[in-house]
Amino acid sequence: MAETQPRVLVSQAEIRRRVVELAGIIERDYADAEEILLLGVLRGAFIFLADLARELKLPRRIDFIALSSYENGSDFAGGVRLIMDSRINVTGKHVLIVEDILDSGRTLAYLLETFEARHPASLRSCVLVRKPGQEVPVDVDYVGFDIPDEWVVGYGLDFGDHFRALPYIGVVEPAAHEPG
Repeated sequence: MAETQPRVLVSQAEIRRRVVELAGIIERDYADAEEILLLGVLRGAFIFLADLARELKLPRRIDFIALSSYENGSDFAGGVRLIMDSRINVTGKHVLIVEDILDSGRTLAYLLETFEARHPASLRSCVLVRKPGQEVPVDVDYVGFDIPDEWVVGYGLDFGDHFRALPYIGVVEPAAHEPG
């Protein structure tokens, strides 16, 4: 696949500023918590989670989960299932799910339902980018950026496993990157 440089939607400097802002808001909201568990959704959230975790000054642990999405005909609610679970028991802990993108809402809704059933002390969510018009309405506690309904890459987001390491969030036209 020939990689054309994506058009910049959110610059590296804008991301940096927003991550620092989000860390400050999260610290304020968790001021009374002894510790929080940052639960990153692989693979897209790993860069965002790393930067956010480094900015936070409160006690924190980090763990990861991975999901698989299914199309119509799935036996799984919402077409999503957990394929790699947290290694840390979340019962009684303050859990912050860190996700790269809120698009349809199915993934985050599934995660919130799944982890709420495990009785954490609190459960909140933080997404890097949110697109308009979720199919499944879901409340998000912390949002990095509201973006238009375009295919975004960079800063952990990918198109066919390409562009993840870009230091900015860019837009690609999927047709321009499909095998010809």
